[in-house]
Amino acid sequence: MSSPSAIDKTLMVLDAVLEHSRFTDVVTATGLAKSTVHRIMASLVEHEFVAQAEDGSYHPGPKALRLAGHALTNVDLATVARPVLADLVAQTRCTVHVGLLNGDEAIYVARLDGPKPYRMPSRVGKAFWLHCTGIGKALLAEKDDEALDALVTRTGLPARTPLTHTTAAALKADLVQVRARGYALDDEENEPGIRCVAAVIHDHTGTAIAAVSISTLSLEQSIAQVALMAPAAIEAARKISAALGYLEPTG
Repeated sequence: MSSPSAIDKTLMVLDAVLEHSRFTDVVTATGLAKSTVHRIMASLVEHEFVAQAEDGSYHPGPKALRLAGHALTNVDLATVARPVLADLVAQTRCTVHVGLLNGDEAIYVARLDGPKPYRMPSRVGKAFWLHCTGIGKALLAEKDDEALDALVTRTGLPARTPLTHTTAAALKADLVQVRARGYALDDEENEPGIRCVAAVIHDHTGTAIAAVSISTLSLEQSIAQVALMAPAAIEAARKISAALGYLEPTG
């Protein structure tokens, strides 16, 4: 295997600075010689791709941040999610969605159908409640009780089906389980006869902005069977989050 080029080494150092602020940690992460890292860091600082604080630590500089800002401004969630959703359909043979948080509701921004003879009533551009959907509950699980109480005050908890949570206590109890297991379930709470599992999507700041769901008919799969697809939903959400620039916490 050929040794890394000068450009490769520069990109390795810049990538390491995004996760490590100490010079020694950057050296360890790249595996390059200290003299090489020092020379590259000095050049990156000079060109404002890296900034050095008074305590000697390193951070992304103004040009790196500006470049990231321009790139993220042009990111389209539906476009980013589409190849991940295609894989998810192939894996589950179910209809899959991405819903984007929009104030006190969410909006479908992407949908791909599985090879089934039926179609879900959802459509791209349609808004839906948070408290009674898998996508919505995956997003609500990221909020604290104060934010949840404020939302309930603003919107109420209207019943969509006899299984919809219509009290704050019931919703909060469900969200405790969502947080514990890492995914949300909709057991005919939004549409009679439809079940789904959903996992949250984070953007580059770590903010929960959307969620991905896998939907099926209750006649086809029990809620326990739907829950078995949770790992696939979580992995899809992880891939989309990574494509949006989200770095998962380590350790």
